[in-house]
Amino acid sequence: MHERTLLKPDGRQLTLYSRRPIPDGIVARSPRDEPVGANPHLRWHPLRHEWVDYAAYRQTRTFLPPPEYNPLRATDEGEHATELPAGDYDVAVFDNLFPALSFAAHEPPALRIPTEPARGHCEVVVFTQDPQGALASLPVDHVALLLEVWGRRTRAIAERGPHVRYVLPFENRGAEVGVTLHHPHGQIYAYPFIPPIPRRMHGIELDHLRDTGRPLLEGLIDREVDAASNLLYCSERAVAFVPPWARYPYETWVAPRRQVAGFAELGPEDRTELARALLTVLRKYDGLWSRPFPYILSWFQAPLQGDYASACHLHAEFYPPYRMQGRIKYLAGTEIAAGMFANDTLPESIARELQAVPVRLD
Repeated sequence: MHERTLLKPDGRQLTLYSRRPIPDGIVARSPRDEPVGANPHLRWHPLRHEWVDYAAYRQTRTFLPPPEYNPLRATDEGEHATELPAGDYDVAVFDNLFPALSFAAHEPPALRIPTEPARGHCEVVVFTQDPQGALASLPVDHVALLLEVWGRRTRAIAERGPHVRYVLPFENRGAEVGVTLHHPHGQIYAYPFIPPIPRRMHGIELDHLRDTGRPLLEGLIDREVDAASNLLYCSERAVAFVPPWARYPYETWVAPRRQVAGFAELGPEDRTELARALLTVLRKYDGLWSRPFPYILSWFQAPLQGDYASACHLHAEFYPPYRMQGRIKYLAGTEIAAGMFANDTLPESIARELQAVPVRLD
């Protein structure tokens, strides 16, 4: 991996990554010269015992612009400045212009409930300079590079903000899940606490390890490999499958076969196999109905502090919004109000449907 960090005119960081040496002379650009002055804050929910984030200035962020105003398009000097400079590199990461969490957050409002500065960090990860591309269309070694980038960013964010407790890389793809820019990209959120869903999941993993001496997800993966009925990809190092506990109709999981706490613990062969597993799922999705398949992709790794390293198992979860072709699975009363998902399909049927979609890997 080759890496170069630059400073934008408004003070934000831009880091370029590539499989090849990055040429000299690339200058960081920005759509504006002055920072937004983001100052998000947190408010405590007294009945749920969780923080809610407030960042009202995000209402003005770019929303589905025409191609000529794509802020993630790489541009040369003389063109209207965007977030990315032209040049030979594969992946770009920069501080979000409209962050929901900020290291600079300060002085939250004094209210009738507890408040705190939302001292965290948000980054944008641009997967490719091709605005018509997709994560699914990238070659295996490019996706393997991206996995290494997520590991580098986790470490870099922890160094910039020692109070950060949890780092969550994710991608939202498609208007159906609320995407505001179609250029292929993801985001990284770094929280000053462990958010509710990872906190519960990783707490269960930790309890299981203490009770049994073995990581929970590693054992579950072994059972899925033995059964084979829900597998979409399986190699010595990585696996992709439809979980029999899926909450969303087309939900899939991707993971290393053996427990690793996070991206930083992956070796080159691990990243290659994990990239192949990830691409298998992505290309099956796009081939299912011969159209770009929308989803939310979230990566779960161990919290940065605490005794989680031996218990937590790095993995990705895909949450597609469709329950069948042309029909969206809307979250309704039981899912949103009660937190119990009602799935209209059987994971075993979805697995057979996806297994039937042929894919090619380079």
